[in-house]
Amino acid sequence: MRRSGEFIQGNWTRREFIERASAAAASVAVAGNAARGLQTEAHQPAVMRGRFVTHVSVVRVNQIEVTPTRSIGQDESADNRPEKIRARRDAFAKGSPKGRMTWAISWLALHDDRKEYKEARRLLASYHDRYGDEITFIPGGYFAPMFNTREQIRQTIHTALGMVSGMVGNGYRPQCLVAGFMDAENQRLLAQDEGIHVCQGQIWSQHGIDNGDGDGGICYPYYPSREHYLKPAQGPGDFIDCVCLDGWTCDFLAARRNGFQGGFNSRMGVGPIETVQDLGVAAGRKEMLDTTAIHFDKGHALNGFAWVTAIWEVSIGHDEDLTYWLGAVRDRWPDTQVITEGEFGLEWRKHHASNVGLNYRFDEKGTGAPGSEKNLEIQWFMNREFRLALLHDWTTNSRPMAIDFTRYDLKAEEPQKLQREWSLMNVLNQKELRPQDKPRRLGDFSSDDQHRIYARYPALKRFA
Repeated sequence: MRRSGEFIQGNWTRREFIERASAAAASVAVAGNAARGLQTEAHQPAVMRGRFVTHVSVVRVNQIEVTPTRSIGQDESADNRPEKIRARRDAFAKGSPKGRMTWAISWLALHDDRKEYKEARRLLASYHDRYGDEITFIPGGYFAPMFNTREQIRQTIHTALGMVSGMVGNGYRPQCLVAGFMDAENQRLLAQDEGIHVCQGQIWSQHGIDNGDGDGGICYPYYPSREHYLKPAQGPGDFIDCVCLDGWTCDFLAARRNGFQGGFNSRMGVGPIETVQDLGVAAGRKEMLDTTAIHFDKGHALNGFAWVTAIWEVSIGHDEDLTYWLGAVRDRWPDTQVITEGEFGLEWRKHHASNVGLNYRFDEKGTGAPGSEKNLEIQWFMNREFRLALLHDWTTNSRPMAIDFTRYDLKAEEPQKLQREWSLMNVLNQKELRPQDKPRRLGDFSSDDQHRIYARYPALKRFA
């Protein structure tokens, strides 16, 4: 049995990460790539390097503001007071003194006339001026496409972004939109009409939790297809020039489950609700750091860069856990850059003109936390054509079994009506929701699918 992570041999271009330029210089670089969807895919810039953390804090009034006029959650205004916002920024600074974070403000929080929210908006603007934080909008309480039409979402985004610009002043414009889930057409319009080329537009592997389902995508940055927000664009014909980002980094073993299947939380990872709140401080913080290590240790070696992200609502608190996590990351991986969502997405965009060079690989042995079995090893392979997950018991040297094979070359279509299910599932899906979603040997796939897999990863033939 090879050591963990040795399924594939890879050669990576070694390049020191280029420190970000000023916002003006970045804008010039972005403008120079405006026609990227039409250019030849033969030329690709140097591989992106480094370790990155992006942290988003949400300021809102209601727990789930699904449309500008409808909320289905609880009133959280008491937990979004100015002192709560100050406490969050102080906690972030204690853990990452030089870091920059992203703030996402909801529709109601933009419009609330109470003095507390007026002060909250003033605070956010001051954080941009003082720290370089990014201030942006979050539509639909993470679930806009599930509860609102595409046209209404577009109008809401346009109006709210204008209000954010006015709130911050001095010609400010955010570099990204924080959305939870966002349909492909509105990501296209975000780039085309609003000039914003980064969208936190999917919640990787979420299914059976909260108010929206969206499994089937890639957990690292990609350009979405016009067919489906979870499908990487296959070429110039379906290319959207908007970098789509995940919202929460999760433990891959926990995330293979549906919802709370088996009594485990499939969203366990770096978020405090699923870790510290559920497991206790010691075990929860350990899981947060262990999940980070999946990316910053083995993931960094496999991919040449690593990224960990999470969205924490101001209302949930856990500020001391944020300080701990960021501080522990700084101590263990001192080269980590803690930057805004927009900065990270645009940096990736500089290095990738299209999806043609995507080849993300991840390898995790269970952390021992509930749902992350210590004897199991999961490996993910994600590229423009497909994603593939292999699972096996490394303690018994068992044969790896495929638990997910999602093809991106197949036709895909988003829902045209309001519904919670927005997943992309075809050949085999990790959640095991359909009769065909049973773990299988690679040799049991069709000859066409085997050829597709081995053409990109020939070393996997030995597991057929």
